[in-house]
Amino acid sequence: MRTTAVLLATVAACVYAIQAYGEQVVLDYGMEPDRYKAACPDYLHYSMTPHRPLSKGPLSLPYQRPSPHCRTFSSPLVEKVIIDLTSRMKDKDLARIFENAFPNTLDTTVRWHVDGKTRKSKKHKGNDLEEDGHWDGAQSFIVTGDINAEWLRDSAHQLAGYQTLAKKDKQLERLILGAINTQAEFVIESPYCNAFQPPPPSHVGPDSNGQEDSVHPAYEPTQVFECKYEIDSLASFLALGNQFYQNTGSKEFLHSRWYLAIDKLLEVLEEQARPTFDTKTGHFERNEYLFKRRTNTGTETLNLGGVGNPLNDGTGLIRSAFRPSDDATILGFFIPGNAMMAVELKRTATMLKATGKSKLAEKLRTRGESIEKGIWEHGVVAHKRYGEVFAFEVDGYGSAIIMDDANLPSLLALPLMGFVEKDNKVYQNTRKMILERAGNPYYFEGRAFAGIGGPHVGLQHAWPMSRLIQAMTSDDDEEIGGALRDIRDSSRLGLIHETIHVERVTDYTRSWFAWANSVFAQTILDVAARKPHLLFGKGADPYRIE
Repeated sequence: MRTTAVLLATVAACVYAIQAYGEQVVLDYGMEPDRYKAACPDYLHYSMTPHRPLSKGPLSLPYQRPSPHCRTFSSPLVEKVIIDLTSRMKDKDLARIFENAFPNTLDTTVRWHVDGKTRKSKKHKGNDLEEDGHWDGAQSFIVTGDINAEWLRDSAHQLAGYQTLAKKDKQLERLILGAINTQAEFVIESPYCNAFQPPPPSHVGPDSNGQEDSVHPAYEPTQVFECKYEIDSLASFLALGNQFYQNTGSKEFLHSRWYLAIDKLLEVLEEQARPTFDTKTGHFERNEYLFKRRTNTGTETLNLGGVGNPLNDGTGLIRSAFRPSDDATILGFFIPGNAMMAVELKRTATMLKATGKSKLAEKLRTRGESIEKGIWEHGVVAHKRYGEVFAFEVDGYGSAIIMDDANLPSLLALPLMGFVEKDNKVYQNTRKMILERAGNPYYFEGRAFAGIGGPHVGLQHAWPMSRLIQAMTSDDDEEIGGALRDIRDSSRLGLIHETIHVERVTDYTRSWFAWANSVFAQTILDVAARKPHLLFGKGADPYRIE
């Protein structure tokens, strides 16, 4: 055992050997790949320490990618995009962050993947949803980073940046297909839950979240990591499939298990559209979903015995017990989540109609249009300073929460979701409101950093993700450039953090947060296509993945 330990330690050192004047290289001593992997350091700890070679910019940012032997998935096309883009970027520190961030999900978070070239399940016929095909076909378990669990929302965002490459890279296509199939199984098993344990076929052991939760409907803790009902989790499941279909044209995921997941999703929407009190009798109607956690943090549980505050009837909106930050909603009609659901339902309907599923398509479209109508009727409020704006949360009785949170979906991100155009007057009023302290209680500004935060971390930590969304929803060169510079200057480890203290950038949360890295990469690709001069210099041609 001692000899083996010494050998593995030696290999670990060799795996991360650095040339004095070049790129990180692997010293190959003829070891088998599995033995290399056994020597790979935990990326959580690896990401906390800077590694050479350093960038050639003034910040000398570290190279934080693991050795090729330690990466959890690889794509030659992703590597080509990195080279093509970074070789043109004038800012070598910004280029280094992209080099680290764009492949971060592939490098570090694909905990389990099977190619599954053949499926045994039968095709979907009408409403006959066979129970066969459980864990059949391609499967992919994508963790959020430093937590060994998959969030439906996070993983969909993590893979979004690779969707445009999937048609040209078959292995990447199989990975994303597997992610859709795995999420379908999660939704079938526990449609109210947001985060999941490694699938049983992966033979990867489950972790405990260390909480004492009482939840209805009950769930199996070896399969569910956390069960906070968030409407955007289900919308993210739809988005993952919609993006895949849009970019590849593949219908391979449209099998009986996916249709069963859609039925489960629609059941949740129907249950969560119901009011707190019966419309005719006025009697209290217990919600199908209840959540209570033993905690001293109010945002971690629902009040009123796990029910949450009352919601009115006739709005067309869908309740969400929690926000995408995993904090409890105050008023359960969470507008950004409803907006995302409306958009993705209609996109799914368009896809299904094109594939001959007209009846189901109409059902989804009707629900999506009902939610959209509810947002415009109940989610738009008159603000005495900013005019008509989107509220963050409403209850259908006339109460509204005026704020925005950095996590996606957010009010700031409404155009990126496809709910409104960037020049929409209500959105522009809302954008102005939530990007200044006078309008948004969770807009934080200090000597070192500024941006939207939220109650999840505290009142002095802004989320870099909010500045990235700000850049992608702006056409102003100064605003975009300022956001990118602030992100660059606060990412001293060459990766994007969850939050940054607005007074000192060395005070941050999470060195390994794959979702934020993905959003950064998407922002750079967006700017490269829309505003190439900001990255490549005056008169530069745009860079687009086609």
